[in-house]
Amino acid sequence: MVPRAKDLFDRVFDDRLDFFRRPVLLWPGEGAGVHVEEFREDGTLVVRAELAGIDPDKDVEISVSDHTLHIEAERREEEKKEGRDYVRQEFRYGSFVRDLPLPSGASEGDVKATYKDGILEVRVPMPEAKPLTKIPIAKS
Repeated sequence: MVPRAKDLFDRVFDDRLDFFRRPVLLWPGEGAGVHVEEFREDGTLVVRAELAGIDPDKDVEISVSDHTLHIEAERREEEKKEGRDYVRQEFRYGSFVRDLPLPSGASEGDVKATYKDGILEVRVPMPEAKPLTKIPIAKS
């Protein structure tokens, strides 16, 4: 296979199979995960995580290491109210960790995060693709 075609082939399947490499995120003892969306917008990778009820100043930590975005958060139960006779209790409490690969060539220093209305948004500028460099062949 021609090297350029092989690289393209590998990239297509790497992008498609990336879904299977990502961990499924579950709250302890629960079958439902934290809702996350990831998309590209105007040359930027955008990761949004639904973190309602979490204090971003105390209970969210974001870091980057080895081209991996690491999000760690905890939703704390405010306090147990004695004497409540719950009919239903569906709020989830606990901590979670999510690791997501960053685009190849992304600069860790350019990662920006904001939190508004229960949504954590992380923006990572996508590196520009380098043009193909043709290498001249010397004749001997």
